[in-house]
Amino acid sequence: MNFKIYFLLIALAILVACHSNSQTTTNKSAKNQDFSMRFEKSKELPLDKIQLPKGFKISVFAEVKEARSMTMSPQGTIYVGNRGNDKVYAVRDENQDGKADKIYTVAEGLNMPNGVAFRDGSLYIAEVNQVSRLDKIEENLANPPKPVVVYDKFPKDKHHGWKFIAFGPDGKLYVPVGAPCNVCERAEEVYSTITRMNPDGSDLEIFAKGVRNTVGFAWHPDTKELWFTDNGRDHLGNDQPNCELNRAPKSGLHFGFPYCHEGTIADPEFGSKRDCKEFEKPMQKLGPHTAPLGMRFYQGAMFPAEYQKQIFIAKHGSWNRDKKIGYDLSLVKVNGNQVEEHTIFAKGWLDDTNQKVWGRPVDVLELPDGSLLVSDDLANVIYRITYEK
Repeated sequence: MNFKIYFLLIALAILVACHSNSQTTTNKSAKNQDFSMRFEKSKELPLDKIQLPKGFKISVFAEVKEARSMTMSPQGTIYVGNRGNDKVYAVRDENQDGKADKIYTVAEGLNMPNGVAFRDGSLYIAEVNQVSRLDKIEENLANPPKPVVVYDKFPKDKHHGWKFIAFGPDGKLYVPVGAPCNVCERAEEVYSTITRMNPDGSDLEIFAKGVRNTVGFAWHPDTKELWFTDNGRDHLGNDQPNCELNRAPKSGLHFGFPYCHEGTIADPEFGSKRDCKEFEKPMQKLGPHTAPLGMRFYQGAMFPAEYQKQIFIAKHGSWNRDKKIGYDLSLVKVNGNQVEEHTIFAKGWLDDTNQKVWGRPVDVLELPDGSLLVSDDLANVIYRITYEK
């Protein structure tokens, strides 16, 4: 065979192989992140697909673009942050009919303002590297004030840089700092932690260590102990590690990252440095790659008594698993400091048969009437779940 033709054939074969590999990778990525069942308006959403326990109903409370973490003022205003957009919204149900009447943009031009918290008439907003405050916001929803910076020395990494924030029973603002990676060991102590500070930004301290990425936490109504969700690392296979529900009864505890996952799995790269026995074990394993985010202890009077002081968790759903899981609202039943059961309360945002997804729950929030709000940053809505006998 002519050598020129031979080498041309070899080169052609390499080009075809490279293109094939590239196409395979692209298709796999597209498959894993296929959230193509999008709807233009909330009235088009297939709410009839959501499966709930008997007596429960779901409806759309508000249309909010990329709705993420939520908080509520004493006056009943729902404040909503987002991750992909740059705005924070205020949502009002003026006539108390279970559906929002007015939506205000109270801040914009922000850096992934996922977290919101309310205290003493001010709205606190968490961006990637700072926390700011909108004072007297309730009286100025239509003409919001400029943000006042509370603290601006958090890392600027956007990888797990978005934050959920909340005020604890101690009056301090709790702010997590996620790992700036899938799995890594960083010299800066503030990474992979939950921090807390005074409302004015002073006396920042690390409350919990070894927390890869928590985007939701709450305090038990009786014990006042902190419980939080944590997202497990990726690329250890489809079925491990589990994401976690953890409990931090005091400060100074370490929850394993990056050395140990789900309480028993030593990390392939860092696990030899420390033993899993050194760390706090999760209270409940929440499934591999399910991405549990917002959580709340239910304390309302609308739902049956069996739901009192139990935990609702919004699972955002897997993004890199061969078969998707999550995309649901889960219920964790606790008795004191012990978990008794972990079940799915609401599902249907994921079609198991064709693996299509049309909604991704992010956060939960209880309204004064005992109904439950659930934000969804894919469907761009906030749902309201009610119960009638």
